[in-house]
Amino acid sequence: MNINMLLRRCLPFALLLMIQSVQAQTVLRYTDHEPLDNMRTKVIKDVFFSAIEQESKGRLRIDDRWNGELSVSYDALKTISEGKKADMGVVVPEYTAAKLPLHQLFKSFPLGPDNGEKQVAFFHRAFSELPQFSAELAANNLVNLQFFVGYPAAFFTPNPKLKLDHLNGTTWRTASFWHQSYLENAGAKVVKMPWNEQITDALRSGQLSGLLVNLDSGDDIHAWQAAKEIRVSPRLWLGHVYLLAMNKQRWDALAQEDKDAIRRAAVRTEKVLGITLDTSLKAMTETLNQQGAHVTSLTAQQLDAWQRTSRYQQVQADWVAQQQAKGVKNADATLKALSLLLKQVQ
Repeated sequence: MNINMLLRRCLPFALLLMIQSVQAQTVLRYTDHEPLDNMRTKVIKDVFFSAIEQESKGRLRIDDRWNGELSVSYDALKTISEGKKADMGVVVPEYTAAKLPLHQLFKSFPLGPDNGEKQVAFFHRAFSELPQFSAELAANNLVNLQFFVGYPAAFFTPNPKLKLDHLNGTTWRTASFWHQSYLENAGAKVVKMPWNEQITDALRSGQLSGLLVNLDSGDDIHAWQAAKEIRVSPRLWLGHVYLLAMNKQRWDALAQEDKDAIRRAAVRTEKVLGITLDTSLKAMTETLNQQGAHVTSLTAQQLDAWQRTSRYQQVQADWVAQQQAKGVKNADATLKALSLLLKQVQ
C-alpha cells in the first residue's frame, strides 16, 4: 500500500474525529455589565475562564460579552434566570434586593476583615456553610459558580477635618440603603442622585458634602477632583459581593465532567482573589495620590467610631423585622450566623 492510498483511507477518519471534537465543545455565553478593564473582570477573564477551558481540556468555551452588551446590571438576574440571551453572568445582589433578600445582609456590617484573604475566607464559609444562600439563588433559577470581591468603600469629601461620628449639617450621597441609614445616624442628610459625573459637580459646588462609595467607582467619575480628601480602609469592605451565576437548567444539562471542571477552576480562582484585592487596592491608592488626591487610611479609632455611630445592629434588627413581615424566612438566623462567622474570621 503506497502512501497516497494510506492517506486517502485515513483522511475520512481524521475528518470524522475533527467533526466530533468540534461538536463536543460546549459554548457558554457570559454577560457582564462592566468593561473588561478592571480588577474583577480581568480576574474573571484571565483566571477563571482560562481555568475552565484548561480544566475541561477544551470541552468548554466561554463566549464572553462585556460592558452591558447583553444585559445591564439591574437586569442581570432576570437575563440569566431566563437563559435566552446568556447562560451565565455576574449578579449583584444589591440590585435585586426583593429577589435576594438574605444576600443583602452582607452589606449590613459597617466593618469587615482587614485584608483580602480573610474577606475571601468569610464569603467562602458563608456560601459553603449556610445553604439558605444557594436556596435563594435556586429559587431564582440560578446556581452560583464562584463569588468575586470588590474594592472597599471610601469617604470622598473636600473636608480635611471630616469626623465620621459627627456629620451634622452635611449632605451625602450613597447608594446602599444600609449606608444611607448609617450616615443618617451619624447626623448627615442623605440625598438621591443619578450615578454620573453630576455627582462630582455637586461635590465641587458644595451641593454635596461627601460621597460614600466603593473606591474604584468614585475614581470612575473622578470624584477626587472635587473631593480630594479620601478616607479608606480594607475594613470598609462594603460587603459588596459579585456572584458569577449560571442558569440552573443550563447547569443541570452539563455533563458531570464539565461541572467538575468548572468547580476545579473555581478553586484555582479563589486562591488568587485575596492577594489580587490587596495589591490592586494598594496600587489604586498610590495612583490617586499621584494624581493629586489625598488618600488617608482610617485609624482603628476612627473605624470604631464609625461603627459605633452607625448603630448598625439596630438597623439590622429593624430590617429583619421588616423581612419577617414580608414572609422572608431565616432572616434572623442568617444574621446571627453571619455575625458569628465574621467574628471567627476576623
